[in-house]
Amino acid sequence: MEIDFYFSKAKKWQEEIRKLRKIILDCGLTEELKWGVPCYSFQESNIVLIHVFKEYCAILFFKGALLKDDKGILIQQTKNVQAARQIRFISVQEIVKLKTILKAYINEAIKLEKAGLEVYFKKTSEFKIPQEFQNKLDKIPALKTAFKGLTPGRQRAYILYFSAAKQSKTRESRVEKYMKQILSGQGLND
Repeated sequence: MEIDFYFSKAKKWQEEIRKLRKIILDCGLTEELKWGVPCYSFQESNIVLIHVFKEYCAILFFKGALLKDDKGILIQQTKNVQAARQIRFISVQEIVKLKTILKAYINEAIKLEKAGLEVYFKKTSEFKIPQEFQNKLDKIPALKTAFKGLTPGRQRAYILYFSAAKQSKTRESRVEKYMKQILSGQGLND
């Protein structure tokens, strides 16, 4: 089975992710491989997944922003992540210590899904367009039209990428580099 292969091929964090798998499966979720990682769902709605990084392994709650987090263990990976939240681990001992709490968080996530609750996502218009990009949009009507024609997700990707640069010169360079791509209706990663 493909999912079993994932757990057997893991070079690092193997013991930790096997322990997380058992805890999650004990909560009655369905397991499958999605995006190359173990993903757990309730009635075909994604609840949590397991993923590994160089410094830690983690479980990620798809609607983690809705969880109460009384223990203060949920992490927002970056300021731009709106819904998902992680709990990170660097040892099996940590996982064992948090087993009851993890199950409580997973069960709360299932209840949120049963209730049909949704995370509020900021609209693209709520993101601040960096001045360097706004200047180009104001000067080049075709660029403004092309940008407005992109999907909201593609618009957000460009805005966040341009905004991430700390220096104005870098923001200008990024805008220049991607203008042709925007004009051709492509997203940042197309």
